[in-house]
Amino acid sequence: MKTACIVALTLLILSCKTETKINSPKAVEVINESIKVSGSKKLSNANITFRFRKKNYTANRNSGQFVLESSFIDSTEGHTTEVRDVLNNNGFKRFLNGKEVELGTSEKSRFSASVNSVHYFSVLPYGLDGEAVYKMIEDAVTINNKSYFTVKVSFDEEGGGEDYDDIFIYWINADTYVIDYLAYSYNEPKGKGIRFREAYNERYINEIRFVDYNNYKPKTKSVELLELPKLFENGQLELLSKIELEHVTVN
Repeated sequence: MKTACIVALTLLILSCKTETKINSPKAVEVINESIKVSGSKKLSNANITFRFRKKNYTANRNSGQFVLESSFIDSTEGHTTEVRDVLNNNGFKRFLNGKEVELGTSEKSRFSASVNSVHYFSVLPYGLDGEAVYKMIEDAVTINNKSYFTVKVSFDEEGGGEDYDDIFIYWINADTYVIDYLAYSYNEPKGKGIRFREAYNERYINEIRFVDYNNYKPKTKSVELLELPKLFENGQLELLSKIELEHVTVN
């Protein structure tokens, strides 16, 4: 009996792990339609530039090859330094006044994640059909009197990037199939966190959808991601910042 229980428990654990690492057909269908209506397929072979929080960003993608950059002028302690961060298929490098600098492992990881994060959010839902992305459909919800599909996204450790263990939830409009809201949980050295974003200022540039976001956090820590839409409607989220992309160009 004891052996049978252990075997049953093992199978249950394995099935739970497997469940988080599969793609449900409905979730795949919704994400693919969102990518289609957002024009995101065109980003696989495109050059993008934009400005965000006093930094200039460029993204060059060509059939699986990519170069993601950020650059800014650092004026501290009376010195002016041009900082350029470059993330590509081969890894990450930082340049100061045109010269590559050696970085420690933690610095490289932190700077790389920062560049990748800005580029990731700037072109959603681009990339959500990747092989390292797992999508599960959750219960549909109503937010501000509109119906939404709920898609939970997780990542494979191999190919999922530095933050592969982060969890994302996308609320996709059931009529238009665009992402109007999203939420995510993250782990950092300072601790865990949760964010909820509300899209606004929708515009299409060369038939590709771009949005800005109101960035919120819950007022209490003991909150699940799927609870956030209700908290948002009830005014129980705190506005932290605005995520605004300026001077966007697409070629």
